[in-house]
Amino acid sequence: MPFRKKTLRDVDVKGKRVLVRVDFNVPMDELGNIEDDTRIRASLPTIEYLLDAKAKIILMSHLGRPKGKDERFSLMPVAKRLSRYLNREVKMLSDCVGEEVEKEVYSMKEGEVVLLENLRFHEGESKGSEEFAKALARLGEVYVSDAFGTCHRKHASVYLVPQILKPAVMGFLLEKEISYFERAMVNPQRPVVAIIGGAKVSSKLGIIKNLLKRVDKLFIGGAMAFTFIKALGYKVGSSLVEEDLLDTARDILEIAKKLDVRLYLPVDFVIGREVSDNTPTRVVPWQEIPEGWMGLDIGPVSVALLREIISDAQTIVWNGPMGVF
Repeated sequence: MPFRKKTLRDVDVKGKRVLVRVDFNVPMDELGNIEDDTRIRASLPTIEYLLDAKAKIILMSHLGRPKGKDERFSLMPVAKRLSRYLNREVKMLSDCVGEEVEKEVYSMKEGEVVLLENLRFHEGESKGSEEFAKALARLGEVYVSDAFGTCHRKHASVYLVPQILKPAVMGFLLEKEISYFERAMVNPQRPVVAIIGGAKVSSKLGIIKNLLKRVDKLFIGGAMAFTFIKALGYKVGSSLVEEDLLDTARDILEIAKKLDVRLYLPVDFVIGREVSDNTPTRVVPWQEIPEGWMGLDIGPVSVALLREIISDAQTIVWNGPMGVF
């Protein structure tokens, strides 16, 4: 039986300040125009439910990777787009914590919506600061987690705030994504293929070990692939490697073999000298990454391999990116 987690339907939100962690990390062009608002639209069912329930809605999100306050990463364009979808004002606040923010949210009326400024303007967000988390938690009376794409991060708004602010429940987007995952894992149609990416093996250890018991094929991409490649005895240039997990990577490879799970790694990579939009890149086979160069993405042959792997799959579980994003 799937584990029962509390959702919005399980709490009374009428007249309460509801702090909602959404994922508004949308792509923007150089002029600050939103290029794809899929993530904004995905949040609408939760927000509209809260509006119907006469809650006071406080939305918070990150955008990009700013180093301190940077107007290029302001969520103002998101507030404007969301206002159009909701057909009501979404008030953009100038910060996400502090006395002025508290004054604004404490004076909210039922059915009002505010959007806090980019959480990552404060280093306490990505560093998982307890003090920053407490400052955010003071804003709400109910916490709603609805940012599926950031659930894996131990950031203050995602990991610490729901431990401080109770009740803490799932929004409808998160509930939907988890239900998809549970259906895929409890009684999946076979063959089952899992694709796991991201930067670090350490952040996905539990997922990988659990998936090995349930899948027929497993493709490991992202930067974590380099830990596995080095564990096999090959050089990976300056690519990200978790040296303390090389033995763990070997264990995972051995477990996959014993369980008769076909485990795949990328066979070529897009490489560069640094993680930068302007860095020159080239494609090389997996075992030919030179010193001073690092893997940034899987290469075209790996893409073709991945396409072949999933071609006959009846169930596909994908967690994490294949490259830098």
